Amino acid sequence: MSRLDSFINRMSAQRDLLNHVRDAYPLPEGPVLEIGLGNGRTFSHLRENFPGRRIVAFDRQLGAHGSSIPPQEDLVLGEIVETGQTFIGAEAAFVHADIGTGYPDKDAVTLTWLPDMVAGMLRPGGYALSGLPLEHQALQPLPILEHIEKDRYFFYRRLA
Repeated sequence: MSRLDSFINRMSAQRDLLNHVRDAYPLPEGPVLEIGLGNGRTFSHLRENFPGRRIVAFDRQLGAHGSSIPPQEDLVLGEIVETGQTFIGAEAAFVHADIGTGYPDKDAVTLTWLPDMVAGMLRPGGYALSGLPLEHQALQPLPILEHIEKDRYFFYRRLA
């Protein structure tokens, strides 16, 4: 599969699962956290689909399109492994993490800290959607949509 087709599949899976969360999983109280702002496309989609929610976005540096930049108080810049620690206990309703690189060695390093961070950010009953697997005892894997390729995206609920 070409890299273009792979990217399109990933973005389609992301959109379809975000819409599925919106339509089928009532979120508990709490903010939405976007780990990996990037160009801001997903932030824009979250803002449109979860109106009235505080959405906090994390990234190493600002690179988002001007129309997709969160307010200053909801933009956290710096190394996510460090800045995300300040949101442990944030009681988030939903965390979306799309910070995989496609390089197994680099993603393996991210997976040494990301599952703990996401589990710590979520409130019990909150949900997480991630492009990387989040193996953690407090995160219950949930089924993804049938048309999405296995291991393309991962969906979890935070246990009590």
